[in-house]
Amino acid sequence: MVKDLFERIQQNKGPLGRWASQAEGYYVFPKLEGELGPRMQFQGKEILNWSINDYLGLANHPEIRKVDTEAAQQYGAAYPMGARMMSGHTTLHEQLQNELAAFVQKEAAYLLNFGYQGMVSIIDALVTKNDVIVYDVDSHGCIIDGVRLHMGKRFTYKHNDVESLEKNLQRATKMAEENGGGILVITEGVFGMRGQQGKIKEIVDLKSKYNFRLLVDDAHGFGTLGRTGAGAGEEQGCQDGIDVYFSTFAKSMASIGAFVAADQDVIDYLKYNLRSQMFAKSLPMIMTVGALKRLEMLRTMPELKDKLWENVNYLQSGLTSRGFNIGDTNTCVTPVYLEGSIPEAMVMVNDLRENYNIFLSIVVYPVIPKGIILLRMIPTASHTKQDIDETLAAFEAIREKLENGTYKQIAEATTVDVS
Repeated sequence: MVKDLFERIQQNKGPLGRWASQAEGYYVFPKLEGELGPRMQFQGKEILNWSINDYLGLANHPEIRKVDTEAAQQYGAAYPMGARMMSGHTTLHEQLQNELAAFVQKEAAYLLNFGYQGMVSIIDALVTKNDVIVYDVDSHGCIIDGVRLHMGKRFTYKHNDVESLEKNLQRATKMAEENGGGILVITEGVFGMRGQQGKIKEIVDLKSKYNFRLLVDDAHGFGTLGRTGAGAGEEQGCQDGIDVYFSTFAKSMASIGAFVAADQDVIDYLKYNLRSQMFAKSLPMIMTVGALKRLEMLRTMPELKDKLWENVNYLQSGLTSRGFNIGDTNTCVTPVYLEGSIPEAMVMVNDLRENYNIFLSIVVYPVIPKGIILLRMIPTASHTKQDIDETLAAFEAIREKLENGTYKQIAEATTVDVS
């Protein structure tokens, strides 16, 4: 008997969807309202916000708002219509690509409508069934989904473990030789959950022993790392060793869109083979003009990055001096690791939001090991020392409640099943 396709959906809403009735609107899909920035509105009251990736504070910068508004008035939301290959190509799209390529020290670049679908499509276009992919096990979902499309072999290596990578490169080399294919290694410039930089320099050094190409997703590194803000490769002095550089506009650029940069022949190939762009409407002119302005500010206003890192250092040193475990982050991403259960984590989030007016992202099992609670903060150039001091005081208070069993007692008194 053929089952109703929706029967499975009705019976199993997935690992996150199963909590929808208890969590939606508060723990997931919360409504943050008001002007984008450190202080926003959540459920009718002001909260101190550590959950948006507006690293350089451009989202509400008056110059950015002015350019975005003028672009909307001049072009509307529709222009240009059609895919780039057909009728959606403009001089300003070309200008943005050229400026992005120069900024990240590559020969050429190509615009993408969205980071997620762009990365999926880049991986799909770069490899055939004869090629082998080797990628970090902690890679972002867009990388994982891109690898899923690959019809050939793929291997994961232990997170940021160069020895594990080399072992898998040895396996991949044998397989590629047998199949007559090549090898693509994928890592991230910054791992967005725990804040570590990918070991790009060590990976590039392996090119002297193995024949592979390197793709780096630098979504969190672009604009925040390196002398000029060109990202993790510039920070580590190995930008030339990155064969394909990718980043999104959704973080430092505070917008929508993404780009890929590489040698001219690689970009020439990608722009004719990226299915996510061939069959999608061109990036709207509002976003294109806005991105040009944002990139100009990244280039000409280093004080934005300086202020960001002043806040990052103040926050991270404040946490470590108070005995908090922030792991081995060496980027702006600031994780705080605490020991506790999922029920305790839920009570803690409620306490932070209701009694301390602090809004941040919380991560628990299965993303991280059982018994660990990860509080992730994204400091920005818009935060103040007062914001940080207020947050540090709140963290000391919630740690005490976690350690003395207050949260456990409240969790045990509830009837929510979180097994």
